Amino acid sequence: MVADFVSTDYGWLCTPNGSQQVRVLFKVGKPQEGYFMNEDILRQGMNAMDILQRHYPSENHVFVFDNATTHLKRVDNALSARKMPKNPPSHGHNWGVAVTVLDGDGKPVFDPNGKARRQTVHMGDATFADGGLQCLYFREDHLVSPGIFKGMAIILEERGYSASNLQAECKGFKCPKNATSCCCRRMLYNEPDFSEVESLLETTCKARGFQVLFLPKFHCELNFIEQCWGYSKRIYRQYPISSKEVDLEHNVLKALDSAAGVYAPVCNLIMALHGQLLAGFEWETGRMGCKKIWGAQSPSRDYYGGD
Repeated sequence: MVADFVSTDYGWLCTPNGSQQVRVLFKVGKPQEGYFMNEDILRQGMNAMDILQRHYPSENHVFVFDNATTHLKRVDNALSARKMPKNPPSHGHNWGVAVTVLDGDGKPVFDPNGKARRQTVHMGDATFADGGLQCLYFREDHLVSPGIFKGMAIILEERGYSASNLQAECKGFKCPKNATSCCCRRMLYNEPDFSEVESLLETTCKARGFQVLFLPKFHCELNFIEQCWGYSKRIYRQYPISSKEVDLEHNVLKALDSAAGVYAPVCNLIMALHGQLLAGFEWETGRMGCKKIWGAQSPSRDYYGGD
């Protein structure tokens, strides 16, 4: 697999003299180098921002990603009503978020049986409509339930709703069409602070002044990434077939470099046809499996995409 960022103005993201780049070659699979996870995407994104801020500081850069779960990952204790109980847990129990235990280097800690060790932590605070913080757990000095999760009903009632008579969730969470207050879970799902939780990718990039856009999901026919993907795959198929890893890697990189030469006109044509200012690139092939490299451009901004 190869991961990179591309722009219609600059091509593959690198320093002006080409001495530094953000491209990552990655051998996928447990026997190889594992998998390209959210931590790897964040690390690559930080490298991309370092290069852009150092060498292209006068432009407004926007990163464009697809809706892959590795891009949308949130902090472990991010707000989510999906598994919340309606009422406070019974005495001696509490509710929280199960997270993986990490060591001092940020790597998972494994038990003797080979499974990653897990622990339960408190979910993060919510936010009232006026901007004030709403703690989802009773205070430690609470007389009845110190430090215990409040439950969805109390959380909603603190927001001014009447929820004591509502069920926790409609059967299978299949709520009636257009319903907004049929169950506690649906009501919380509709609350802005629950529905607008940012991904780690968005939070990381925003902290450094970069905007992140996510492409629509489930509609590949609207995603012009597919156009560039097809062109690059076509180039790759013109090379001699080989089972040698060194040849596969060489052909992948050669195809990507060749595609970059026609990337701008292809994207500009697609953008004109769609009447939008987004374009992309996605690549997938063979054992090296390059996938999801995209970007877009407008007169005042340079858009990059990465994976």
